[in-house]
Amino acid sequence: MMDRRKENRRRFFCSAVAVSSAAFCTNPIDVIKVRLQLDNQLAGTKNIFANRYYNGFLRGGLLIVKEEGIAGLYKGVVPSVLRDGTYSTFRLGAYEPVKGLLGASGPYSPLWKKIVAGATTGAVSSAICTPTDLVKIRMQGQGKLALGEKPRYSGTFAAFREIAKKEGILALWKGVGPTVQRAAILTAAQIPTYDHTKYMLIHRDLMEEGLKIHLVSAMFAGFVTAFVTNPIDVIKTRIMNENVQSQQQRIYTSSFSSFMKILKTEGVLGLYKGFIPNWLRLGPHTVITFLIFEKLRKTLGLKPV
Repeated sequence: MMDRRKENRRRFFCSAVAVSSAAFCTNPIDVIKVRLQLDNQLAGTKNIFANRYYNGFLRGGLLIVKEEGIAGLYKGVVPSVLRDGTYSTFRLGAYEPVKGLLGASGPYSPLWKKIVAGATTGAVSSAICTPTDLVKIRMQGQGKLALGEKPRYSGTFAAFREIAKKEGILALWKGVGPTVQRAAILTAAQIPTYDHTKYMLIHRDLMEEGLKIHLVSAMFAGFVTAFVTNPIDVIKTRIMNENVQSQQQRIYTSSFSSFMKILKTEGVLGLYKGFIPNWLRLGPHTVITFLIFEKLRKTLGLKPV
């Protein structure tokens, strides 16, 4: 029987490798998503397709490549990998221990316990790792530079220093509210959906443990996650992208006020800006994460999720 501490170390190692690989591979989609979420914000029209700079996912991606080169699609990749290497490692690695504490270790455990376990690990890990998310969004959100304009930040660690110096240490946790809310919703949707989908497919003798069921479960989990998290993701992106130092200058002051402003000026669809790249990112991200996660678990002698 494997020692519990050794098992947990191996579980966290599997998580770290899986999510870091997924973050690197899906960064271009994440950049497009952030640009679409920031595009034409609070323009006063509920037609979200009007006056857009990044006109959709494919055209937006091509425009970024045209103006900024391939490197434009990899803006923010370092804080992205740092973020997932810490935040996602904990939320994924701690999911099973927390699920066990809730008495949900068995194959017939109720879905609500899995959701609570996911929400708990997601909320705690995102609160700790908010600074990496903040820097990632600010670096990804800066588009083509005007003639003579300098990049917002010269690098990832320079961004941490500059934000702390100009806006204060606590500014690194700007947007922690919607970040925690999103992470709780995301993890409560993503991991339990994957976990429970696998269980249902196996329980009903529709599929067996292996690559196919991992792929199907991950794709479905990615769609569910994108659908339920997109509104709070838009709010989080808007709040984090603002770098004004005065409270009176801020447009987005809280999750609720941001929600109401977006709803009033852009309509319900404004909350679903960037949904396609969000889904296209979360789908492959979820697939890559769980395929690598499951493969490493098997290699290191751990049971499948």
